[in-house]
Amino acid sequence: MPTHGFRLNNRAVSVESWDANQPLLYVLRGALGLHGPKFGCGLGQCGACTVLVDGQATRSCTTPVSRAAGRAVTTLEGLGTPERPSRVQAAFVAEQAAQCGYCTSGMIMVTTALLARTPKPTLDQVKQGLAGNLCRCGTHTRILRAALRAAQM
Repeated sequence: MPTHGFRLNNRAVSVESWDANQPLLYVLRGALGLHGPKFGCGLGQCGACTVLVDGQATRSCTTPVSRAAGRAVTTLEGLGTPERPSRVQAAFVAEQAAQCGYCTSGMIMVTTALLARTPKPTLDQVKQGLAGNLCRCGTHTRILRAALRAAQM
């Protein structure tokens, strides 16, 4: 069985996968037991599965595990802890930017990547950056406020 090595949340991991094209999401959730990235649509359209690969927001449901080899993968679990959340996580909590919470991990990951590229985004830049992530609960205004709050922290 092929083995794929990469850095996951700042630690080296090596996973066996029956197929080099197996979605990274399945490896993260199944083999590695992480629950930050969620299975949403399975087509890379909703953003619930978003992780960072070398700092870039990446849909893990459509990214083959073989593409993670030798790269740095960060999930929600790698951003912070309940005791010491990242600034984006803290802003989402402060703005109560979750209702059901299913999309929240992906929203946080995309916001983290956005702020790394654009430290002081405008509201329009935040809207454009998050446009590919879906929230069916209607908390978009709180999510936008959280992203702008995180930029000010």
